[in-house]
Amino acid sequence: MHLQSSLRSRRLLTLMFIAVAVFCGSMMGLKAQQSSAAETKDQPYAIEYYYKAKWGHAEEFLALFKKNHYPVLKKEMELGRMLKVSMVTPRYHMTEDGRWDYRVTIVFRNAAIANDNFDSSGIIRQLYPDQETYKKEEQRRFEILDAHWDLPIKDVDLDVK
Repeated sequence: MHLQSSLRSRRLLTLMFIAVAVFCGSMMGLKAQQSSAAETKDQPYAIEYYYKAKWGHAEEFLALFKKNHYPVLKKEMELGRMLKVSMVTPRYHMTEDGRWDYRVTIVFRNAAIANDNFDSSGIIRQLYPDQETYKKEEQRRFEILDAHWDLPIKDVDLDVK
């Protein structure tokens, strides 16, 4: 009987220790995130957007992107939300599982702006009065994609020890 009570006490102490450790670790992580967020509050924030078109449709995707999406991004740069928009394409081919056709990098003024759920519908209505055509072409731009993913990135300072 005494052995069972001792085992229960040990288990209870172990669970309490784990709970305290998890709580303290969470609080330290939260403070680190808050500190990191405060340090980078006004730092540029980059996101890479990858597009993998179905075979034979990369040029069509690019034409639709330039016609319907890039002008919206340029307007957002004029508003000061974005600092830079650029696009690259691989010079050579890749394996199919890692293939992408275009990578668009957008550098936002800061992380808050990148994640503020900005509503670009006003810009879109202004740039494209024929909304029916715009919507059909944007639908087509995404129909011809096999994959699309977004990847926030950060610089790594190789000189910091």
